[in-house]
Amino acid sequence: MIFEDKASGASKERPNLVRALERVGKGDTLLVVRIDRLARSLSHLLEIVETLRAKGVYFRSINDPIDTSSAQGMLMTQMLGAFAEFERALIRERTRAGIKAAVARGAKPGNPKMRMRDPAAIAEIIFSHNQRHLNELIDERHRWLPTVERLRPHLPWALVLRQVRAITPPVRSFSERTLAKACRNLVRAGYADPSILEAAPRLPLDTRVARLVADRLNTHPDSTLREIASWLSRDLREPTPRGGISWSPEGVRRVIAQARDLKLLVPSAHL
Repeated sequence: MIFEDKASGASKERPNLVRALERVGKGDTLLVVRIDRLARSLSHLLEIVETLRAKGVYFRSINDPIDTSSAQGMLMTQMLGAFAEFERALIRERTRAGIKAAVARGAKPGNPKMRMRDPAAIAEIIFSHNQRHLNELIDERHRWLPTVERLRPHLPWALVLRQVRAITPPVRSFSERTLAKACRNLVRAGYADPSILEAAPRLPLDTRVARLVADRLNTHPDSTLREIASWLSRDLREPTPRGGISWSPEGVRRVIAQARDLKLLVPSAHL
């Protein structure tokens, strides 16, 4: 299958790259012409390669000696990605120098219609900005949207935001308002379940914590009582039933028993 984007390798507006990453499955190979056609930065490249490895997918480049099935291939991928990023940085520097020289000769950089405050040009730029933002959300949603869809609308946005901020490595910097707005944009574009936008019910503190702990166990079934206690205290800063700031393993055990009574735990959550 061939996916083609008419864009620069450094551009974030590449919906067909997103489709390709979603379509590949275990045993498949993602093939590109050159490594700089895949990612817009070294960190983006490594994130894509790790995503592919987690899915059991191989990555190869026609014009680069890359085979991600070996440690040597991964090292080469990182090196070539760094060189590609360095080359783009040089191009940006040359472009800035050219603009500076043109200004010195009397040229006026920028969009002439924008300088004249043309309404159609302004509307076009706003639309383009919104599309870029949406494409960024689509590109990154696999890291944080599953957490939102597990917890919404059972829990309020403030608690969901705590969970999103506890993801490692960290995802984009959300506030409660921008997280809800990002979810609305993804729902509108058809990339998220509309139910996440429904109003959250009022929950007693203990029920709320039971849902948080159940989600943690369902996604990290090997967690220990002590690890969950540390996660509640340090990462989520969730108060105990008595208003304290430090959870004990025994307190977590009681919460897990409640989550089991509420039928919130899947069978693999063994604690």
